[in-house]
Amino acid sequence: MNTAERAERFVELHRAGCFVIPNPWDRGSAMLLAGLGFAALASSSAGHAYSRGLPDGALGRAETLAHLQDLVGATSLPLSADLENGFGDAPEACADTLRAVAALGVVGGSIEDATGRADGPIYPFDHAVARVRAAVAAVRALPFPFVLTARAENLLWGRPDLDDIVRRLQAFAEAGADVVYAPGLKTADEVARVVQAVAPAPVNVLMGLAGSPLDLPTLATLGVRRISVGSSLARAAYAELLRGATGILATGRFDHARQAPSLAQFNAAFGAGGRFPPLSL
Repeated sequence: MNTAERAERFVELHRAGCFVIPNPWDRGSAMLLAGLGFAALASSSAGHAYSRGLPDGALGRAETLAHLQDLVGATSLPLSADLENGFGDAPEACADTLRAVAALGVVGGSIEDATGRADGPIYPFDHAVARVRAAVAAVRALPFPFVLTARAENLLWGRPDLDDIVRRLQAFAEAGADVVYAPGLKTADEVARVVQAVAPAPVNVLMGLAGSPLDLPTLATLGVRRISVGSSLARAAYAELLRGATGILATGRFDHARQAPSLAQFNAAFGAGGRFPPLSL
């Protein structure tokens, strides 16, 4: 698919109902997720940073653009980009970043209201809205539909003020954001309140955080349109590495890959563009 076709497909997914958009952290994970049959992918700033041996937030715009270019080329699926705060405080920084990722063939992206600074982690309300307005203006000028997601980050920064989250998401939707997103929602009541407050704007919900029992059927019933998993797949993969390596150190045994697919299976899968044979779960 070319960029325009990917873009139209991504828009249609948000109209068709609730879908899961998993988050690869490198080219190989993107290919495997596409091969399993997911309809779209989203990058993970944390997953990418971990693959480079860095904490989340440590990579700049240039490294992120190179990573996104790699992911765009890995599959034919629509790709949405985790763009953190747009790599700058000013509204125009958000706009510039969105224009840059769109030029790579990315067809969606998120801008968050977190500053990345511990002494003032969330942008003031008016400035956060101005940043979304600038982002909206940038993507509306593109030659293809670009799904802009606006994120309210309070819950990830120790600010459990759902009233403020709802106020921000409503303002982001009114400013023209195509999707709104408050990572950290964990209960059905929280999700339902956000969905109802911003309707008819589509809501993305993050899953894979500890402490939430919600599943796909429940979230779909609540009216959620998109479910992402953030860095959780990357963390799960690295957890398996840590468990296996810890076992070698602790026991001197090498049975860590006993249930892993074989070298031949991985070679065949990547040789076939990431299409892996069904696994026994």
